[in-house]
Amino acid sequence: MDLIPYIITVVGVILVSMTLHEAMHAFIGYWLGDDTAKLQGRLTLNPIKHIDPFLTIILPIGLALVGAPIFGGAKPVPFNPDRVKGGDWGAALVALGGPLTNFFIAFVAYGIWAVIGAPQVGFVAELLSIFVAVNLGFFIFNMLPFPPLDGSRVIYAIAPEFVRVGMRFLERYGIIIIFAIVLLANAPLGMLLSAIMEQILALFNLIFRI
Repeated sequence: MDLIPYIITVVGVILVSMTLHEAMHAFIGYWLGDDTAKLQGRLTLNPIKHIDPFLTIILPIGLALVGAPIFGGAKPVPFNPDRVKGGDWGAALVALGGPLTNFFIAFVAYGIWAVIGAPQVGFVAELLSIFVAVNLGFFIFNMLPFPPLDGSRVIYAIAPEFVRVGMRFLERYGIIIIFAIVLLANAPLGMLLSAIMEQILALFNLIFRI
């Protein structure tokens, strides 16, 4: 695939993937009794409502152009943990909804790719491969246990109070911390994501027996 069509395809896959990711946060939060996202216009499949210029567009495209693992994020969907049924575990479920959606998309795309013939070369095969790479990257990145990434909410649900205090403090500066990690630790972060992605792809291979 030539460079310009490749960039256009990556952008399209990113918009679809991150829109579903953020919308699932909103839908699960609403299902569990919190209408904060709905009141702020985030209970929607409109990608414009979810885009963060750096995390959703610039960062993933830059990584794609240099051949690094593609990861990124979007504007966090607001929710009120005190209004979510299930307390901390309900909040963790809201958080997990986004990255698990990305994992599911990657799994389905890989399955279709395997069924149509893994060695096949063509636009459909390349599109499916991009869906797998983008969604696995988003899944792994967002499951890292750093506030405000989704994985931190799972840790918060099981952590003792002194850890929670520290996590609440870090969450105030979460976006700055994420930018710092991406900019200052891009190489080791890319290696970590690649290693985890290889293990997940090996599992997919085993399931679909490629």
